[in-house]
Amino acid sequence: MARIPGAVNSPVRAWRAVGGAPVFIAKGTGAYLVDADGNRLIDYVGSYGPAILGHAHPEIVAAVAEQARRGFSFGAPTELEVELAERIAGAIPAAEKVRLVSSGTEAGMTALRIARAATGRPGIMKFDGCYHGHSDALLVRAGSGAMTLGVPDCAGVPEALAALTRVAPYNALEAVERYFAADPKGVAAVIVEPLAANMGVVPPAAGFLKQLGELAHRHGALLICDEVISGFRLRYGAAYELFDVQPDIIMLGKIIGGGMPMGAVAGRAELMDLLAPTGPVYQAGTLSGNPLSVRAGIETLKLLDRPGVYERLEQAGARLESGLRAALAAAGRTGCVNRAGSLLTMFLGTDRVFDGESARRADAAAFARFFHGMFDRGVNLPPSQFEAMFVSLAHSDADLDATVAAARGALAAG
Repeated sequence: MARIPGAVNSPVRAWRAVGGAPVFIAKGTGAYLVDADGNRLIDYVGSYGPAILGHAHPEIVAAVAEQARRGFSFGAPTELEVELAERIAGAIPAAEKVRLVSSGTEAGMTALRIARAATGRPGIMKFDGCYHGHSDALLVRAGSGAMTLGVPDCAGVPEALAALTRVAPYNALEAVERYFAADPKGVAAVIVEPLAANMGVVPPAAGFLKQLGELAHRHGALLICDEVISGFRLRYGAAYELFDVQPDIIMLGKIIGGGMPMGAVAGRAELMDLLAPTGPVYQAGTLSGNPLSVRAGIETLKLLDRPGVYERLEQAGARLESGLRAALAAAGRTGCVNRAGSLLTMFLGTDRVFDGESARRADAAAFARFFHGMFDRGVNLPPSQFEAMFVSLAHSDADLDATVAAARGALAAG
């Protein structure tokens, strides 16, 4: 513990938002985790998104084991990289070309660099409560961990870099219009989660994304859709297609790596060809496209491409949403449940959440009590009011119903 800052390798794992000592995990199978003390928990963290099939899916385990025997990483191209890129491009029309990286943060850094090179502009526009990785330009009023810790800006980020990032409220086109009016040729790209999931789940308002894309393009800026969470989560492909918007660049991660480290930036061919070695935008990574991650991603996408998969995820998400709403009503508690497919967040103390500011009005102290009440009843939730619950294909109706029963007890207990 003395060797790891804060005893964790990613801040939200420290349970600072909910209090108590963080749980250490021994193993995961299907919808369940077993912690170091032997407690068996129904899991809704799901590694924050990748575990859409459940933990340690036998077909993924077998594929990774087979690949490991052939070598972990070569520092040279493999046919597997081509196969994964073709699968992504085949599922996502905007992904004409794909560059594999090792994390969502790398995807975000690369997407911004491409946008600045393509437009010759320095500025970036993002939305309050949306999180796009921890690169300097994007840690300005970031969501999730930064909201949880109450630190809207990150120490170590130079003011000159932060000044290049404009921050608008999510679902508020008027603010975007004002930024463009004030600096019509200064913004290289608008970056947005098409379905916000880092201030808790917040769906876009009707027409918001379509009009946002039109507004950006009218002013010569690119639109970057961050689909690190939403890619292959709501449908086989990207969520942007559900909202009638056309991004120039998309970011992917989590599910495309099948639980192994993976990210990708993809987009129009002429933009992607700005990357070295074809173009002047430098990006590199020793472990980018490593065979273990790529093989896990390929096998995951194969399983997700089977008939009925997303219908089952929708049914499971709807069942859990309905049960949690009923639990709130039964306990006489103020709250709301925001859901999109197999992503959902129950906000306590507020009856409507539509942007970062309204999310921050939720009762984080009440959520902390709820979190521990659920944990004590055998359910592992993300340890922050400002995170999404992730439902997987491994969650059975019995698991979902047990979760709702636990919620009834935890809410009644206060």
